[in-house]
Amino acid sequence: QVPLVESGGGLVQAGASLRLSCAASGRTVSAYATYSLGWFRQAPGKEHEFVAHIRPNNLGIAYADSAKGRFTISRDNAKNTVYLEMNSLKPEDTAVYYCAAVRPYRGQRVMDYDYWGQGTQVTVFT
Repeated sequence: QVPLVESGGGLVQAGASLRLSCAASGRTVSAYATYSLGWFRQAPGKEHEFVAHIRPNNLGIAYADSAKGRFTISRDNAKNTVYLEMNSLKPEDTAVYYCAAVRPYRGQRVMDYDYWGQGTQVTVFT
């Protein structure tokens, strides 16, 4: 098990920035650096959507087209935390954002990840 807890969501105006955090806890802490970590989101009435992922040792980072140029994923293995810096937020970014973990890396689909957080709400208004 990899307990994941997201934080940092909120209600912001279009054009603002937010930084989401996802911290892991528990006995898997020592192996955190070996996990691939991803961010997904789910807007009302829609399925989960891939946002970004970062693989161990920062060897692979990828973004959905909707996130490129505006979002940045990073990780701090010493803190067992992955971040999603979101800039120039748009109303269409409104969703519940989830972090996920898997080892080894399998892909960008929801089914490729084994462990999930409970999500943090991001709401962007005009």
